[in-house]
Order: sequence, then C-alpha cells, then structure tokens
Amino acid sequence: MDAARLREIPYNYTSLSDREIVIRLLGPAAWDILGQLRQERRTGRSARMLFEVLGDIWVVDRNPYLQEDLLDNPKRRGLLVEALHHRLREIERRRQQRADGEGDARVLQLLEAARRAVERFAGGFEQARGLRQQARRLFRRHTHDDNIRFDPYARVSHVTDATDWRVEYPFVVLCPDAEEEIPGLVRACAQLGLTIVPRGGGTGYTGGAIPLTATAAVINSEKLDRCGAVEPTRLPGLERPVTTVLTEAGVVTRRVAQAAELGGCVFAVDPTSADASCVGGNIAMNAGGKKAVLWGTAVDNLAWWRMVDPDGNWLEFF
Repeated sequence: MDAARLREIPYNYTSLSDREIVIRLLGPAAWDILGQLRQERRTGRSARMLFEVLGDIWVVDRNPYLQEDLLDNPKRRGLLVEALHHRLREIERRRQQRADGEGDARVLQLLEAARRAVERFAGGFEQARGLRQQARRLFRRHTHDDNIRFDPYARVSHVTDATDWRVEYPFVVLCPDAEEEIPGLVRACAQLGLTIVPRGGGTGYTGGAIPLTATAAVINSEKLDRCGAVEPTRLPGLERPVTTVLTEAGVVTRRVAQAAELGGCVFAVDPTSADASCVGGNIAMNAGGKKAVLWGTAVDNLAWWRMVDPDGNWLEFF
C-alpha cells in the first residue's frame, strides 16, 4: 500500500490524506519522522495516541458547528485541550521508557511539534473571538448587523462552489443590502487583514469563489439584484445608441435574458447555469454559452461597469 495514502487519523472524513494533515498541523519534517518510526513500531500505542490528538484537532478545524460550540463553552473547550495534553504526556512517559536514543530523539521532535499544534489550537479560539468583535464593530459602520455572518451555516455554505473543492472555511460572510455598502466593507476588510472573496451564485467551476485562507471574508452579492428594462444608451465613440440592460452584480442570468426578451432583444450570455449564475460571475469568468458563436461572450457585450478596488474606491469602465 502507498504510505502516502495511509489513513490512521480518526474522524478524517475529508479528502485530505494523513500525510497532508500531518504536514498542515505538525510540519513537513514530522511526516518523514513518522515514516521512519512506522517501521519500528512495537505496540503502536504512542502512534495511536498521537493520531488521536491530530484527529481531535482536525475534526474541529473542519467543522464550524463544533468550533462554534467550543467557542461558546470555555469549560468544554478546556476539557478537550486537557485531554489532548494528557495523551501527549502519556506519549512522553512511554518515550522515557525507551532505551533507543535515536528513536527517542525522533519521538521528542514529534512531541514538540504536537504540543505547538495543541497550543495553536487552544489559542485560536480567543483569537477568533477577538477578531470577530473587532470585525463586527468595523462592519457595522457600513452594513446592518444581520448582514455580518459568523454562524456555522453561513460559513459551511460558502466554503466551496460547483467544484466542491474545500480548502478553508471563511472567517466571515458579508451580505450587503446595497452597492453603496461595498467600498466601506472592502476598506474594513483591508484594515482587518482579511482576504476578500467576491461571490454570487456559486456556480463556477474554476474555484474563483473558494476561500484559500482561514482569514477570508466572502462578500456575497446575491442581494444586489436590481435589474432594469431594455433602454437605448449612448456610449462614447458610437454614433448611434445601443440597447442595454442595467443590472447589479447579483442578478440571476435568466432574469436578464427575460428582460431582454421583453424588450425584443436577445441576451447573448447563455451559460448552462443561467437559472443560478449571476451577472457579476458571468463578467468575472467571461461566460459565453451556445449564443456566444453569434454574439460573443460576456465581456464582448459589456457596455459599462464599475467595481471597487482594494482601497475601497469606485472605478468605472466604458
């Protein structure tokens, strides 16, 4: 069996292998040490206890519902952390009974890495609580409190898109009510050091809406759903007006197509996800569809758009 695909860490219901989890929690050197020690196992008791420690940390790291429960219950959290330390102390006790000096040194390296992982795990809850309080104070200046989502449901539902690729759960999900709220939210995210991930319908297959860091803020644009009717618009450099539809980023593609049809026109962008994808995503991914052969892709049919830059300033493009 390929050693890289061994699964000894309990509670691992994710697509990550033991190797990937060990490297994430203990560092690359730890996996090499484990490989060396695996050939020397006697009862395997110390290895099982170490993997139980990693499994307990991992299952909480990958489950926002458990995180929220432990965040709200310091006593329960303390019991869990003490149980982790207890297992490590048992491994240390068994290490001291070994006569092999080289093996003893390798076990000691693993123990030190595991202790650091437990300390990071324990300290992460108060760090998260403090950052949440600071973030809520800043975000409240720009949007309603109920648009600031730290709850497990919001985080779980924004961890991936149609790729089903899950890297990190977002720290917060922001659901602004109006475009005017976006610049202030972007500036607040920058002040907090959060990575911004814009998201619409979440139908993409390129991973563009997937958080890659644990300090990511997903800005959900689905409430930005104003959609106008077909109207003639004069654009710079053109002698004749062109027919346009003015929409916000969160408008579902099908609604734009229906608005165009009511005005006697055809909306060129026609992806297979038209009933769920949003205009903002169509533009970001330059979506096309079967009509693109005749009329081009999203960018080809874009008359005007505006965006917020990383400094929170509006930029307009014609």
